[in-house]
Amino acid sequence: MPIIQAVDRALQLLELFDEQTKELKITEISARVRLHKSTVHSLLKTLQLRGYIEQDEDSGKYRLGMKLLERGQLLLQGLDLRGIAGPALRELSEATGQTAHLVVMDGPEAVYIDKVEGEKAAIRYSRIGRRVPFHSSAVGKALAAYQSPKRLERLLAGYRFEKHTAATIDSREAFLAELERVRAEGVAYDREENEPGVLCAAAPIFDYAGDAVAAMSVSALAARIDAAELGRNVTLLRACARRISEKLGHREESGINKP
Repeated sequence: MPIIQAVDRALQLLELFDEQTKELKITEISARVRLHKSTVHSLLKTLQLRGYIEQDEDSGKYRLGMKLLERGQLLLQGLDLRGIAGPALRELSEATGQTAHLVVMDGPEAVYIDKVEGEKAAIRYSRIGRRVPFHSSAVGKALAAYQSPKRLERLLAGYRFEKHTAATIDSREAFLAELERVRAEGVAYDREENEPGVLCAAAPIFDYAGDAVAAMSVSALAARIDAAELGRNVTLLRACARRISEKLGHREESGINKP
């Protein structure tokens, strides 16, 4: 499929900015995308004109513009899933006192689309819009476990099992074995695999067709939760995920929890 080079380059510029890189000089941008400074300047000025990039008047550095927030809010408003899942997400957080998340799949990653922090919550690393990989996150495992074999094969083609902590799954074989366990138990775990000190449990959310369209999770600091409390949290998690699935038209008696 042919691509429009100028559009592709403009998107590359936008994707340079993240939690760690909030502002960049034009020379830094030019070096990172390996484009001549004059080309980068033209791209930046176009994005700036449309409100997708801003430039600090004092430092001259560039940062993301408010137009992106505006567009992102429109996208979130269109996700009915957030409205449907909201009450259950709040219930889970209030009952456990911990951070509860709602995520959807985007390629081989899970994306946070909503979160609620409970009174005991100490998990601050997550944010709406943040992406986490399949192999090291509970939500990623919960989503991956219920994809069809063909789709999972496509998602894992060229997938990098990057180590985030000493506990991270680092091979395809181990990951597939983990997905078998998730399907058998109906719940996925991240035991300090994505973030040191963080334990997370996640459950899939199914739609009317039996597809895993989202996952919800509850996170806590591993040092502050014992097996009994984790078990209670997982019971609540399962119940909340089941309730959301039912509101999306899923019926377990239909016999379709894919694959």
